[in-house]
Amino acid sequence: MAEPSELVGRYEDWLEHQPLAERSRREYAKQVVLFVDWLQRQDPERTVDAIADPFARDYAVRDFKRHLKLERRWAPASVNLALAAIDHFYRFIGLGAADVVRERLPQAAPRSLDREQLLAFVRAAERASVRDRAIGLVLAYTGLRLSELVALDLDDARMSGRKAVLAVRSGKGDVYREVPLNAPVGKALDALLRERPSPAARVGGEPLFVSRAGSRLSARSMDEVVRKLGQAAGIELSAHTLRHTWVTRLVRAGNDVVLVAELAGHRKLETTRRYSLPSQGDRQRPVEELALEQ
Repeated sequence: MAEPSELVGRYEDWLEHQPLAERSRREYAKQVVLFVDWLQRQDPERTVDAIADPFARDYAVRDFKRHLKLERRWAPASVNLALAAIDHFYRFIGLGAADVVRERLPQAAPRSLDREQLLAFVRAAERASVRDRAIGLVLAYTGLRLSELVALDLDDARMSGRKAVLAVRSGKGDVYREVPLNAPVGKALDALLRERPSPAARVGGEPLFVSRAGSRLSARSMDEVVRKLGQAAGIELSAHTLRHTWVTRLVRAGNDVVLVAELAGHRKLETTRRYSLPSQGDRQRPVEELALEQ
């Protein structure tokens, strides 16, 4: 069996070639080094056992979890990140993940914009170019996923009268759905379509949103559009934040959860019900209201 420090070095080299985000690779390496250093400070012999024996592994990781919680005072999410990194390390050396219970995380609704933030974003979108305005308003008022927006073709925008809809042909799980459009989105898409070829020239498969070169706008480019609109509004956000905001507004307006799930393209109602959970702001508000004027 190799020395612990040598194993950590091999793991770090191997980690560089794994399909993980750069931030995840850095965090995993950092947590594994922290774990092995802690083990060696406890007892060098125990370190050898912990990387060779499944029972010693489990006891060591459970003790390390207790150390993170009680001595380092880490939050549950940080503890779980460390445990995930250690599991990854143990899989690398062939011992398998440790039998350790994860910390229970507090249940909360996904992050969404409040009314003032959403209003600022919409106003920023309205001041943007025709294409970028349409991108911003579609995301704000339809809750489409970024990948769904990228995949839209010209004939997926059906703008006939009061029944304007966007046809999402292949949503998550390859499910087809149609999302109704409100007046601001309809107006923005009408302006976009007037810049495109006449209806007689349109063919299936021609992208709705295109780059300056005329090719389908990539997810990365569209994400940059959204983030720039957010910067103009003074908000840090992503397309998914806008989706969370749209679903949250529908749920909290009292709409039927089955209807909202259908509009959002959720396969499970539990996913939609998460949006009815209290946010951090919801938890803070009643506590603040208890304060007495002195």
